[in-house]
Amino acid sequence: MVSEIHMTGPMCLIENTNGRLMANPEALKILSAIMQPVVVVATVGFSLGSTVQSHTKGIWMWCMPHPKKPGHILVLLDTEGLGDVEKGDNQNDSWIFALAVLLNSTSMYNSMGTINQQAMDQLHYVTELTHRVQPKSSPDENENEDSADFASFFPDFVQKSNSIDLGQGLRVCISKKIKNKKRITGNRDFLYYKKHYLVLTYVNAISSGDLPCMENAVLALAQIENSAAVQKAIAHYEKQMGQKVQLPTETLQELLDLHRDSESKATEVFIRSSFKDVDHLFQKELAAQLDKKRDDFCKQNQEASSDHCSALLQDIFSPLEEEVKAGIYSKPGGYHLFIQKLQDLEKKYYEEPRKGTQAEEILQTYLKSKESMTDAILQTDQTLTEKEKEIEVECVKAESAQASAKMLQQMQRKNEQMMEQKERSYQEHLKQLTEKMERDRAQLLEEQERTLALKLQEQQRLLKERFENVSRRIQNEIQNLQRTMIQPRTCTIN
Repeated sequence: MVSEIHMTGPMCLIENTNGRLMANPEALKILSAIMQPVVVVATVGFSLGSTVQSHTKGIWMWCMPHPKKPGHILVLLDTEGLGDVEKGDNQNDSWIFALAVLLNSTSMYNSMGTINQQAMDQLHYVTELTHRVQPKSSPDENENEDSADFASFFPDFVQKSNSIDLGQGLRVCISKKIKNKKRITGNRDFLYYKKHYLVLTYVNAISSGDLPCMENAVLALAQIENSAAVQKAIAHYEKQMGQKVQLPTETLQELLDLHRDSESKATEVFIRSSFKDVDHLFQKELAAQLDKKRDDFCKQNQEASSDHCSALLQDIFSPLEEEVKAGIYSKPGGYHLFIQKLQDLEKKYYEEPRKGTQAEEILQTYLKSKESMTDAILQTDQTLTEKEKEIEVECVKAESAQASAKMLQQMQRKNEQMMEQKERSYQEHLKQLTEKMERDRAQLLEEQERTLALKLQEQQRLLKERFENVSRRIQNEIQNLQRTMIQPRTCTIN
């Protein structure tokens, strides 16, 4: 919850010690505990003190509930003063600036006054991003330049106190330096609340001497996040099934219906948590794990049913077995008494509720194991003729065959239900995936519209500049012409 964020003051996030950048584990722990979306604002520029000496070394962080966005966390990042005269070079300044840009939503340029030529000269760190940040791991040199797309990944820039939007100018400055970069759809929309991953990814890249690559960061985080999304979905499924399922279920279909409902909700959890699931590999992995979970529940259901039915048979039929041992049915007419008692006990067994899917199979297995006992009672009954005994034996065989046919039908029906369930699972995954793709498509169209709007604004700005330049040239020519026309002529008198 948002109320759980209690930071009484700033904490160093990126330590800048002896020219080496390191992430602070305690700060990362705080970031990783944030489950809400975050808005990150970074301050870059010179110190507000009386000198240009840095007040902070590295990047400092302060997290708090957002004052105007319920359910959001505001993360303030304060970079060390750029251009520290004590450092002698701007190597670390460039990396600090690059990290601040990569990690935040809005950059606030902190100057001691209005933006003047000196301040603009010091903003060369913006163009340094072209050497410090790699958007794609393998840029396609055959692509056309699309600077507005690339610029859309960078935060808005504003000047502190004056609230002048510097975003367009700085974006143009960046764009002129970088060509042929594809847009990585969904970067800022998703990663805006996974800053602890980004911090480690980018700092590790810098420490190893590589350029921080946005595409690689996105793909690496996608692997981590999608793996976590699968586990989150599986945990949700297990929780749902644990709350709803009481084994054994009366029928297989009852269990499959519970599975289907829990599977659907688990898939929704995955869809909400997943990110850039290329070729839907992680959703396929989720489907495979859910299938295994379903099969495990079916197996547990069978075992629970078998155990319950075996105990039930023992409880119901054990008195009959004791009577047989006592010789109660070893007398003339004893066979029909035995068969009548057996049928009464079978009826009692069938009347017992929630025996589960193995009820018939366990019963028939039990009866088959007692065929020798039944045959012995039949043979000792002297009231029956040999012909009647043969008829009884054939009846027993016929009943056994009928029971076997019934079990076979039940097995076939179970197989059909399992196949139907697999098809429903596939259709459910396809349905939710299609819905997600439609949402992504709508989001992409919205992003494209914003990008086109940026391009249009840039074209309008360029046209305006050209018009103003042409207007100034014309005005200058008119003024020059006017001065020429009113200049007094010199007359010479002989």
